[in-house]
Amino acid sequence: MITAIKAVHSAIFLALLGSLLVFAQRGATGRSDRIAAVTGSLVALEALVFCGNGRRCPLTDAVESLGADKGSVTDIFLPSFIAKRIFTVTAPLFTLSIALHARNLARRAIA
Repeated sequence: MITAIKAVHSAIFLALLGSLLVFAQRGATGRSDRIAAVTGSLVALEALVFCGNGRRCPLTDAVESLGADKGSVTDIFLPSFIAKRIFTVTAPLFTLSIALHARNLARRAIA
């Protein structure tokens, strides 16, 4: 069961990281469209869940409650320096991406 939850946790983590990167890329290239809305919404939903759970992923809690020593999956994919600071790295990127999309939409409204 622990392996299954970690596999799902890993897949969700990678999907959300990919969504954040797509959201940022689309904002930077001026493409505030449906894809940006979907990827941004996914990241925003994850941020709400994460912050609502005391800045800890609920799946980490689930795996650890089943007996795993460590429930986090970020250390599997990232250097430990970044893994320990994933929120510190991703929150500014998400904030910048929102600002870029706001700029794009404002330009579109003026034109």
